[in-house]
Amino acid sequence: MRAQNMDRDWISTARTLSEAVPFLQRYAGAVVVVKFGGNAMGDADAMASFARDIVLMKQVGMNPVVVHGGGPMINQMLDKLGITSEFIRGKRVTDQATVEVVEMVLTGLVNKRIVQAIMDEGGRAVGLSGKDDDLMVAEADDPELGFVGRPVEMNVQVLRDLYGAGIIPVVAPVATGMNSLETFNVNGDTAAGAIAGALQADRLLLLTDVSGVKDADGKVVTQLSPEQVRQMTQDGVIAGGMIPKTETALKAIEDGVRAVVILDGRLPNASLLELFTEHGAGSIIRSSETRVKTRGSAT
Repeated sequence: MRAQNMDRDWISTARTLSEAVPFLQRYAGAVVVVKFGGNAMGDADAMASFARDIVLMKQVGMNPVVVHGGGPMINQMLDKLGITSEFIRGKRVTDQATVEVVEMVLTGLVNKRIVQAIMDEGGRAVGLSGKDDDLMVAEADDPELGFVGRPVEMNVQVLRDLYGAGIIPVVAPVATGMNSLETFNVNGDTAAGAIAGALQADRLLLLTDVSGVKDADGKVVTQLSPEQVRQMTQDGVIAGGMIPKTETALKAIEDGVRAVVILDGRLPNASLLELFTEHGAGSIIRSSETRVKTRGSAT
């Protein structure tokens, strides 16, 4: 009986690999920006699973670029230091003391953990922030938010150089100011969207702690157009922390990204399910002109 079960497992694995071939061919050479964030970042098993997925993408000929957040880790450090913070419209109000902590946590602790996890799974990775090589130059997004930045200049050649050399870039969303003296905390989704747009990425995957964009009945909407997203936001169906994600998606599509997917990063192999299976995962947002009946097609 055990041998029969093992045979079935191997047959199932072989069938899965065979079914993935068209998708592997479709994404060969594609640039895929993956925003990694949420509570999965603090779980060792989830981190290892994510790293394996990213390494596999690179091994099959894709060019993944990882952009990460680190909200839970930032909160922990701020609590330890006795620094309080608040959020407005899903974004952290960032004063001078807070931005110093943000930079320390994101570019140090979090970034290097992800780099190490990828290397532990056999990949090659280099960590950098938006300040390196002026990758991301920002200005103040809103006076109410303090040192929260909005990217205004993107210099992504360093990313092309890295993935062209077989290295996976891992980017912390910290940016320099226009005068080179200021440091800005950039929302991780916003940074990922700006990078994806500048790279003209094929896909932007926003991994989060929810299963996707939900309708008024709480059900995940698997395919959305920008017009639908705007209407759901106007109606208050899309609210809270989902607003920055959908805003990022709309801006990225305007900038030339083929499609954006909001999906649950806690789901094992979430990125692979989205890219290499017909049914996909989460909510895909793309313009009406490129929408198709199935998730895993050539568009």
